[in-house]
Amino acid sequence: MKQITFSDLQEQSEQAENSPRLRAHRNLHPELSDPVQRLAIAMEPGTYVRPHRHPHTFELLTSLIGRFLVLNFDDEGNVTHRVVLGEDCKVLEMDAGTWHAVLSMDKGGVIFEVKHGGYQSVSEQDMAPWAPAENEPGTAELMKWYALAQVGDGGFTL
Repeated sequence: MKQITFSDLQEQSEQAENSPRLRAHRNLHPELSDPVQRLAIAMEPGTYVRPHRHPHTFELLTSLIGRFLVLNFDDEGNVTHRVVLGEDCKVLEMDAGTWHAVLSMDKGGVIFEVKHGGYQSVSEQDMAPWAPAENEPGTAELMKWYALAQVGDGGFTL
């Protein structure tokens, strides 16, 4: 039996807090080639998730602890859906190819993700061209925009 205990979540949150990216992963799948990826991701406020898509798989998310703003976008970066996971919604599933980003809203937050595997890193063509890459100027401004963006809002620009 595999399990994630409350003490595991606390330890994982502490690891995220001390990580340069403010994230820490705990995989339930035994290897990256597993046909179903199942993982808990501790995400501290301030971690940047560039809008991206997974053309080969759906993505299922649920909040284990805390709240996470999940935004979906069209190809131009306009907001098509906005959900606060852990507040408005407990579980959501996005179709393959959906542009999305996640904003951690609470210290100690942990989200759980399920996708078809094996693991594939997100290619540059599946990163939103209208959003800055990690560690580039503009990420803080984009995360502020995430927090306020509503369905129908136009694409972000620096």
